[in-house]
Order: sequence, then structure tokens, then C-alpha cells
Amino acid sequence: MRLIHINWVMMSHGLDEIVLKTHLFRPIRYLAFFSPTYWFNKPTESRGIRIRRTLEDLGPIYVKFGQTLSTRKDLLPEDIAEELVKLQDRVPPFSADIARSIIEQQLGRTIEEAFDDFEPQPLASASVAQVHTAKLKTGEKVIVKVLRPDIEDKIHSDVGLLYELARLAERFWSDARRLRAMEVVAEFEKTILDELDLLREAANASAIRNNFKKSESLYIPEIHWPLTRRKVMVMERIHGVPVGDIQALRDGNADFKKLAERGVEIFFTQVFRDNFFHADMHPGNIFVELPDKYLAVDFGIVGSLSDTDQRYLAENFLAFFNHDYRRVAQMHIESGWVPPTTRVEEFEAAIRSVCEPIFEKPLKDISFGLLLLRLFQTARRFDMVVQPQLVLLQKTLLNIEGLGRQLYPDLDLWQTAKPFLENWFKQRLGPAAKIKELLSKLPEITEQLPEIPALVFQALQSNAQMQQQIQQHNLEMNQLRKQLRHNNKRTLWAVLTGALMIAGAILLQSPLIGSLLG
Repeated sequence: MRLIHINWVMMSHGLDEIVLKTHLFRPIRYLAFFSPTYWFNKPTESRGIRIRRTLEDLGPIYVKFGQTLSTRKDLLPEDIAEELVKLQDRVPPFSADIARSIIEQQLGRTIEEAFDDFEPQPLASASVAQVHTAKLKTGEKVIVKVLRPDIEDKIHSDVGLLYELARLAERFWSDARRLRAMEVVAEFEKTILDELDLLREAANASAIRNNFKKSESLYIPEIHWPLTRRKVMVMERIHGVPVGDIQALRDGNADFKKLAERGVEIFFTQVFRDNFFHADMHPGNIFVELPDKYLAVDFGIVGSLSDTDQRYLAENFLAFFNHDYRRVAQMHIESGWVPPTTRVEEFEAAIRSVCEPIFEKPLKDISFGLLLLRLFQTARRFDMVVQPQLVLLQKTLLNIEGLGRQLYPDLDLWQTAKPFLENWFKQRLGPAAKIKELLSKLPEITEQLPEIPALVFQALQSNAQMQQQIQQHNLEMNQLRKQLRHNNKRTLWAVLTGALMIAGAILLQSPLIGSLLG
């Protein structure tokens, strides 16, 4: 029934071309000709708007799916991706009594025992959880994040339907195969299931807080671990100006240039220094402590890169801005991002055709996020499968860029980022870095020094034994070959003798021979 409802909502928004090609409706698709909407309510809005409104009508899980989908600009047509960005994750709150019940069940005590004060009216409500304000017994003001009741069952059910829709779409809609619908649903499933564990989110927040503990640029609120559980998270309450409220920032004499530059520095610090970044840095999760310090919340989605990913990104950025497209192509092949059979010259030409028009603009107008997106789109033509962590990073970079240029339109991202990347290369790959790496391993090497003579002796002894074994093996093989040749000769003589005896017996039995002998 739910699948029929989804198809009906899609049809009501003019997505008939998708619905009527599915296996479910194909036998009765001719009935659409008898529907007044088929003849008189032809869609006048763009396909992007129709898809966005369909997701909004289907409910909060589908809204979140659309938001996730909007980050896959390497897969989606631009008009659809831009429309899906407008999806808002706002749903009506559930009752305070239900919130109380979940909190008390998780904490194993009453609200009055856990908090000095608890506000039943939620501060905010979203598809996965809602937030209440409270005060601890020790006097600190906190926020209490509570998962929605039965959200896990609903998510598993809706994700199952998304898989079914993706399977049908890939079967009957060529665009869905190109967009890898099943892959997108799998990526969404992992992301949203991670958000259902508030202990994981609390750990993410705590890790980023430790990384920026002494920072003048970013503040992460403290987790109150004694009252944090899988479905309940208690965190220090912060007060700041929403970063999207430009007028309030202006009234508070915010330093827009410094804020824009610090946003870029925070991003690159998280990616390259800490290898752990906040991957949901949209304006709703970012506040400003005037005049120039960021406050961040909501750490359900984070990203992490391997050493290979880090080097890939850093070298690509530097090579791009040096217009060294041959190096970009070689790095993709060397790192295994594209098949080793890829022709370097062909890949280099494809990258140049995409990137050269971008560099016709002033540096301050060049988007790192779009540059990375164009790279992904080009590489996909050469069978590169974009890794989920790189998609998260590209989405975060676009958010940071949009935020930075909203605050300070003249932000030159490259001027801020280039020194950071060059310094990272020196620290990780320069001569000093290699010496430091060697020195860091000295204790381990020194510890093993006394064992080296014994290890060398064992190696030599093992080699001598191996040589003896090989010689013995060769001797045995030679003996076996001689034995086989001898056996073959004996077998041959036996066969010949047997043949002669049989022939003689046959001759003796012959009447002609018998008469001659008689």
C-alpha cells in the first residue's frame, strides 16, 4: 500500500513518465488516458520543483533523502540538484510526554531526578530528533536531544521502499541507471543510520572539541556524558548569532573578513591536520560569538580521510592551480582512482577542457567545491567511482565556500588555502618530515639492534638449509627420472614380450599352421 501511495504522489506531481514505466503500473498504464489530469493538468513547473515537492509530500525521511541526494552533484543534473538544496528538514514536534518517557527510560530515572529544570516546549524539531532546553542539578544550562519515537522502524521501512523504488527506476528508467540510484540509496542508508546513535554523535562532538580546545576560531560545546545515552544526548547550551542572520551580525559589528577566512582555515585544519571533519556545516548548525568566533553544533555526520585521500586532494589542488593537468591525470592512475589502462593523454585533455574555462575567472571567484565536482564528473567518465568520504568533503567545501562568500564576497579562497596546503606538504613530505619520521622510529630500531646479529645468522642459516633442501630435492628428482626411464623400458619389453606370446598362441591355433606342423 505504501508503494502505491508513493506512486500516486509522484503521479499527482506530474512524474507520470517514471511511474507508468514501472512494473507495478505497466499492465494498466493505458488507463491514464482516461484520467482528466492526463489531458488537462500537464505540468508547467520544472522537473526539479516537481521532484522536490514530491519528496516534501512523502514525509521527513524522503526530505532527508533529497537533502543527501542534493550533495551528489557529480551524479545529478544541475537543475535537480539546485532544487533539492531547498528542502527543509522541519517537521512538527512530538509531545512533551513522549519526550519525557524516552528520556526517563534511557536514563533510568525521572526528569526531576536528572534535571533541576526541563522545558517541555521543544527548542527545535527535525525528522530524526528534537531538542529541549534544561538545567542540570549543578546549575549548567544544557540542551537535551531526543530521538523520535519508533524512528528506527520507520527509517528501515522507508529505506526498504527507497531500495525498491531505486531498483524499479534502474530497470525502467535509463537516467536512473546513469545516476546509480541503488548506490545513492545505500549511501543515504549508512548516513541516516549513523544519525540514530546519539552516543556516536556525542563522541564525534567530543573529538572535534578536543582538536580545537585552545582555538580562537571555533568553539564546540561540551558533552555531558553522565546523562548521554543512545537515544538521548545532553550538551552544553551555547548562545550565538545564527551565521545566516547577516543583519544581526552587522548590528553586532562582526568582523566579516576574518570570519570568512577563519571558516576556510577551520575546514582545511579539520581535513589535513586532524583528518576528521564536521560534514554537516550548513548555516543552521553554525553560530557566531561576536565579533569573529564560530560555534558549531550537530555532529551526526562527520568525514574522515585516509593518508591517500589527503595526499590526493592536496596534490590535486596544487596541480590544478599550477595548471599541471598531466600531473592530475597521472595521480588518478597511480592512486588507482581510474583503471590503469586509462590513456594519460586522453584523461589530461578531458581535465583541461573542464578546468581551463574556470581559470578564466579571477582567483577570488573560483570555487574549490565546484572544481572538485567537475573533477569527479570528468573522472566518472573514465570509470572512477567517487568515494563517499570525498563526496562528504566536496559537500562540506561547497557549504564553507557559500558561507564565506555570503559573509565576505571578496574572499579569495586560494590565497587563504594555498599557504596551508604548502605547509602541509612540507610537514608531511619534506626532508624534515622524513627525518622526523626516522627519528620517531629510532626507539623501535634501537630496541631491535641487539637482535640483528642473531637475525642475520638465522637468515644465513635458513638460506643454507634452503640451499641444501633444494640440492636434495634436485637429487631426488634426478633419481626419480632415472627410475621412471628404467620402469618405462621394463614396461616396454614386457608389452613386446606379451605381444609376441599372444601372437605365437594365435598362430598355433591356426588350422593352416596346425596341418603343417602335423
